[in-house]
Amino acid sequence: MHRLLDYILWLPLLGALLILFIPSQKKEAIRWSALGTTLLTFILTIVLYLGFDQSVAGMQEQFSVKFPWIEQFNIFYSLGVDGISLPMILLTGLLCFLCVLSSWTVEKSVKAYFALFLMLECSVMGVFMSLDFFLFYVFWEVMLIPMFFLIGVWGGENREYAAIKFFLYTFAGSVLMLVGMIALYFLSGKNVDSFNILALQGGKFSNEILNVFGTTLSFSKFFFVMLFIGFAIKVPVFPFHTWLPHAHVQAPTAVSVILAGVLLKMGTYGFLRIAFPIFPEASVYFKEAIAWLGLVNIIYGALCAMAQTDVKKLIAYSSVSHMGFVMVGLAAMTIQGTNGAVLQMFNHGTSTAMMFLMIGVLYERSHHRWIVRPDGTKGFGGLYTQLPVFSIIFIISMFASMGLPGLSGFISEALIFLGIYQEFTTITVLAVIGLLIGAAYLLWMFKRMFFGEVIDSVKDYSDMNAREIFYMIPLCIAVIFFGIYPSPVLNIMKGSVGSLVELLGRFQ
Repeated sequence: MHRLLDYILWLPLLGALLILFIPSQKKEAIRWSALGTTLLTFILTIVLYLGFDQSVAGMQEQFSVKFPWIEQFNIFYSLGVDGISLPMILLTGLLCFLCVLSSWTVEKSVKAYFALFLMLECSVMGVFMSLDFFLFYVFWEVMLIPMFFLIGVWGGENREYAAIKFFLYTFAGSVLMLVGMIALYFLSGKNVDSFNILALQGGKFSNEILNVFGTTLSFSKFFFVMLFIGFAIKVPVFPFHTWLPHAHVQAPTAVSVILAGVLLKMGTYGFLRIAFPIFPEASVYFKEAIAWLGLVNIIYGALCAMAQTDVKKLIAYSSVSHMGFVMVGLAAMTIQGTNGAVLQMFNHGTSTAMMFLMIGVLYERSHHRWIVRPDGTKGFGGLYTQLPVFSIIFIISMFASMGLPGLSGFISEALIFLGIYQEFTTITVLAVIGLLIGAAYLLWMFKRMFFGEVIDSVKDYSDMNAREIFYMIPLCIAVIFFGIYPSPVLNIMKGSVGSLVELLGRFQ
């Protein structure tokens, strides 16, 4: 159990190295190797969950790993897990396994595709486990490499543009994060804890002053803004969101799932793990601005989604809107709001993964994603009568995304509203508009695609096969189970969230 985090982190990379030794023509062997690796990794995440002590409010000592890495700069290989990171580790393990199954039909450079995908899983796990800021930064940056190639090689028509835009935006945010990390290293005295994320927490830099171009500034506020922008690009928070629709539309289905289901959560996880606890005074100072940015995300993302004629771009903009709820919940800095935000990170990961996987299933049959084609004709019509199984699963994913009571999205959004009402009453009222627009664009999309006259091209589509149904069942179970009984996730996070809210409360 002591080295369990090591096994979860490095198993995907070992799987990728194994694939490199399999001859390229043995495509089935490559696919099964990738599937076995992701399945074993997911099983280990479940073992981690079962061994997690919910009564401990913080890092689980029995799982922590720490030893010197670059000793002269006091950089450690340090891994840990708490109630905030564990739901993200579980989500990553589940989605990567399902994404390998959904990628079974990939024929282009199969060996490179699955090797890069496993490398992506390793780097994402590293972000959620790292307790050394330098190690965190390394995994954050390494993640760009497989994502760049997965979008740029296996994506759609404008894949190069989307890949470069994704890389440049994320890299720009990473540079700001790097400057903040270096500043913290020097200000903390370059000692043994200068990169230790846990040791840096607690508001130790609240009274420090910074001189920039002859102007005196608050160190904590200046570098909080830099870290905020770095993480906000990944969320993405308006106005740093413009890379997301391009990346989603051009990316292959499995990569879109990981992008929306996990990678966007890395941004909000950065707030929870680094920006808020290291700079609590600045977090409280800027919390109203963060809440308004979250509201802009909610309304703007929903309006943009309503205007789309490409169903994949519609779901991409819906992610912008849903991540706005996470931002508002975090900005409230209350127990209910933060619990709701972390739960929304998990629930959005499952519901939006369902949506993108279902669109991928449809794309394999239609080879287009148009709700309405550029020439004004219908892209889809009457899907419900032709693809009944597909339609039922799509309805479940759509209602989960909408936040229908009884499905997972409702619980997290309800907790967020409970948490933000007293802090931001006006924002709460306006955010409800985003929910209404969300219901409108999803139902309007469903009406145009699934009802009405069956257009000729749809008559040739086959319903979902056994493999496709198999990888959708776990997500269907998740959105229904956690909609009715969210306690298994809430109980994990309550201690860690409570500690963070208590820390922030000292500066309010």
